[in-house]
Amino acid sequence: MADERITIDDIARELGISKTTVSRAISGKGRIGPVTREKVLNYIKEHDYRPSPLAKGLAQSKTYNIAWVIPGDSTVTELPFFQKCMIGVSDIASTFDHDILLSMVYEDDFSSLERIVKNRKVDGVILARTLFKDPCVEFLLDSRIPFVTIGSTPYKNVHQIDNDHIGACKELTEILLLKGMKRIALIGGDENHIVNRSRKAGFLKAYAELKMQPDEDIIYMNSDNKAVAIRNVNDAVNKEIDCIICTDDMICAYALDEIRKLGLKVPDDVKIASFYNSPVLDAYQPAITTLDYDPKQLGSEACSALMTLMSGETLPMKKLLHYDVTFKRSTQ
Repeated sequence: MADERITIDDIARELGISKTTVSRAISGKGRIGPVTREKVLNYIKEHDYRPSPLAKGLAQSKTYNIAWVIPGDSTVTELPFFQKCMIGVSDIASTFDHDILLSMVYEDDFSSLERIVKNRKVDGVILARTLFKDPCVEFLLDSRIPFVTIGSTPYKNVHQIDNDHIGACKELTEILLLKGMKRIALIGGDENHIVNRSRKAGFLKAYAELKMQPDEDIIYMNSDNKAVAIRNVNDAVNKEIDCIICTDDMICAYALDEIRKLGLKVPDDVKIASFYNSPVLDAYQPAITTLDYDPKQLGSEACSALMTLMSGETLPMKKLLHYDVTFKRSTQ
């Protein structure tokens, strides 16, 4: 068992050398003779000495911390996603003896992240959300600190871990079209969020591959505000659509509540599906057709990629993870 009372000072005093020499022997850096290094390492092994993370970090110019950056304006449907991602991040970080610093940012304020990086409190960063115009990505590229995004980004030279949103949304939409639902309304969120752009792209790609033409009049983006979403649901229903697809579950919940208020029934009068699947939809009947992703795997893959980058190794710029299409009664 390690003697927790042993310090670098103790080792230096016992061996009659300086603390700097002991530190160099532990870190493997700096000028030190092979005989002295071997003497220090043998002493460490004999006494099962383990340097504290702080001492180890100082010796190797590392903090043994990574930043987990999430949006401070997260909705109730987004928070479980970020929590599950963080579990995956934590699982991998702990195996590399790293701790996690939480940073909350906003579209117009990333001062928390800026302060952490400029004060050198972390060795790397994981961004949990990507934007089309993304000040966090721009700052991190300028800072030259290793970082990985959960989500795709249009910026070059950024390592990205994402679900295959385009492929998933294309597949779900394509199947609904083949089932005879020709007039499908899309109600989507903020287009500055890359995930919403990707899901819309998958929706449109389904039409293109089937050589069909979507009706632009029933494609509603930037509907993350409840009032806007409800207005768009009413407009879509008045245009006699067959089905509504929502880009996320909060919008889907708004749509389901409004459909009920209008006296309509799902799926008899209008069918509905969501491009995501969160606990928000669990209480609704009939069960909602959704796309299933694994947020924990996203976090694990992102943290593994970050550890690879921090070690100086190379890896592909982008990795897409799998998805499942789950058809339920809402589209029958």
